[in-house]
Order: sequence, then C-alpha cells, then structure tokens
Amino acid sequence: MTQQELTVLNLGQSLDDLANLDPRGYGVCKILYKASREYTGGPTCMNAAQRLVDTVKEGDFVYVMTGFVLRPFKKAETDGIISSMLLCRALVKAFNAKPILICPQENYEAVKNMAPVVGLHLFEDIQDLREIPVSMGVVVYTKDTDKAAAQADEIIANMPPSAVISIECPGANEIGVYHNAIGLDVTALEAKQDVLFEKLQKMGVLNIAIGDLGNEIGMGAIRDTLEKYIPYARKGACRCDCKSGLAAKTAADNLITATVSDWGCYAMIAALAYLLGNMDIMHSEKLEKDAIMTASNSGMIDMYGWLVPAIDGFDLKINLPIVTLMREMVKSALSLRETCKTWFEKVEELHYFG
Repeated sequence: MTQQELTVLNLGQSLDDLANLDPRGYGVCKILYKASREYTGGPTCMNAAQRLVDTVKEGDFVYVMTGFVLRPFKKAETDGIISSMLLCRALVKAFNAKPILICPQENYEAVKNMAPVVGLHLFEDIQDLREIPVSMGVVVYTKDTDKAAAQADEIIANMPPSAVISIECPGANEIGVYHNAIGLDVTALEAKQDVLFEKLQKMGVLNIAIGDLGNEIGMGAIRDTLEKYIPYARKGACRCDCKSGLAAKTAADNLITATVSDWGCYAMIAALAYLLGNMDIMHSEKLEKDAIMTASNSGMIDMYGWLVPAIDGFDLKINLPIVTLMREMVKSALSLRETCKTWFEKVEELHYFG
C-alpha cells in the first residue's frame, strides 16, 4: 500500500466517522454505517468521491436530487436541501460541471434564495444553463405517479447526465408507498424522483445515494439490515394500511449513510477536496451558516417542524464544528504529506493495513 492509498483509506474513514457521530446516542447511524461500509467495501464518502472524479468531466450535467416534505406541516425539511446546494457549488468548483437540482415545489423558494449564497447563477432554461458559466439548474419534479415516468424521460432527453446523486430524497417501498420516519404514509406529499433515479441506474449512469434512516432513495441496498434493526422498516411494522414497511425499494450502486444526510454529503465534498487537492471545493463554516440561515428563512423546517436554523434537531453549535473538523482534516492531509512521510513508511513496514 502506497502513502497515498493509506491516506485515502484513513482520511476516508475519519470523514465517515465524523458524518456518523451520534449526539443522540440512539445508535441508528452505527447500525446503518456498518451495513453501508460492508456494502461499499471501504470508506463510503471516499468511494463516492472517487467515482465522481473518475466520471464527471467539464460541462457535464450532474443531477442532484433532494426534498423530503414533512407531515403535518406540508413543508420541506432543511436536511438534504442545504448540502445539495453546497454540493452544486462543489461540483462547479471541482469539475466546472453543470449541476441540476431536482426537487419538489416546496423546495423551490429555498433553491432560488440559496443559489446566490453559494455563488451560483440559477436557471430553469437549459440553453442558459449550457451557455452561462458558474451556474446551476433547477427542475421541480412531479408528485403525480402517472406523470413521473414521462417527466423523467423528458429530463433525460434534454439534459443527459454523467451522474446522479440523491440526498435525503424520499424512496417508495416495494409497493410504491412513501413513508416518513415514524412509518406513516406520506405518498401524496412526495415527489416521485425514484422513478428518475431508477431509469438512470438502468442506463448505467453513475449513481450515489445518501440517507440516514432507510426510507430514502438508494437505501434498498441494505434492505436486510433495515428490516432487521430499523423501527417501522420491515413488512407489517409501518403505521399505515400498506403493511409493507418504510424500507425504500431502490438500491443505489454507491451508498453513503450518516447520522444526518447532510453530514454524509459534506464528507463526500471533503473527500473530493482531498482527491483533487483543492480546499476551495469544501465550503467554509461561514458558508455553512449562511446556507442554513437562508434555508430556514426560506421556510424550510427542522425535522421536528420548527422554523429554526437547524438540521435534524442539530443547530449551528454542532453543524459548524462538523464542517470545521472535516476541513481541517483535509487541510492536514494535503499539507503534511512530506512532513509525515517517514511515519507512513514505518506504518507500512508493520503491515497493519494489509
């Protein structure tokens, strides 16, 4: 194993560990991570980042899918939309790509308000997106099951992507029912974006999914773990008439799980920054704060329904340090390559890492 390979392994694991910190102490993130790590065969964030580096080229369209609408409020939550917008920025910084954020109508106001915060021009017109640099697109996706496939075909025909990344995006179970975290039916509230995700997956498009419970697109990849350990996931355990559980059917090829889906996305962005040797790809603490505040001020709610600047119950006091630690780890790994070379050689001599 080379010094670079050892760094990629251990930095990736450290970023995964940060994304899976468990302030609540309830252990769900640890259960999910064990399964997603085994599924991936290595650090999940670094795997996804490397796949993007190997795939995405300048000018490529990349779909970023998000948007979980919560009952009874009928508003979209902060988790997902915040990291999705920061990821759009990162994709432009990293590849000069053309990210297209796909979301339900409830996210649109936040997308419009957050685009200038992350420094990007926002367009709905495909020609403008093609021609204007430092830009991103937005598409509002249908909630009508009967229209979902046709809209997917139209989007793909007009803007064929090199990758699709789903972050905290609702995924239907095996009979087409969408659930919230406590096993209630939210099918009518959610955009049917898994139809688009599955079409792209069948086409061989690079696909990455990020989730934190099991009811999100892509989490079907660890279905056995969900049904065994996650409340309301197995058949008969949900609290609605479908009796088929909240576990999403769609199984992503590349999976990241985290305590908070946004944290999993931040870990992937940090891994991208390392692989490409560009710290500017990873957003700053100030930008994190600005993004959270803007999302909240645009009507996005915390998972408990509060109109406050928080993500899944965690306010700025936790979210900002998470970004700080991820940034500092990448910065250290990039700046101390030569300084720590001798130590890498000594570790390699002992063959602990195979």
